[in-house]
Amino acid sequence: QVQLVESGGGLVQSGGSLRLSCAASGRIFSINGMGWYRQAPGKQRELVAIITSGGSTNYADSVKGRFTISRDNVKNTVALQMNSLKPEDTAVYYCNAQIRSPGGSYFRNYWGQGTQVTVSS
Repeated sequence: QVQLVESGGGLVQSGGSLRLSCAASGRIFSINGMGWYRQAPGKQRELVAIITSGGSTNYADSVKGRFTISRDNVKNTVALQMNSLKPEDTAVYYCNAQIRSPGGSYFRNYWGQGTQVTVSS
């Protein structure tokens, strides 16, 4: 059993900052990519940022220069530092990770429960 638990969401004014964290626990042998996605009301879930096990990153154009993704491969955590937040960043943010369990032969996709981020204007 593998779990992803997110923390750090909340309400912030436009221009403010928030830091999201996600910890993976359970039967973990190795973790490939980790990332953050978000879903606003009435919209599809979209990629925000991803980071490989080697530290390579990729960001949605809408957050480049404002958000920074990082990970700790020892603690099995991934974080998203969000600066200069805008009302359009309001969404439920989901942590994602590709994890291989001990004895497993492939990576499975796991999701956190989601954390609400609300940016007021």
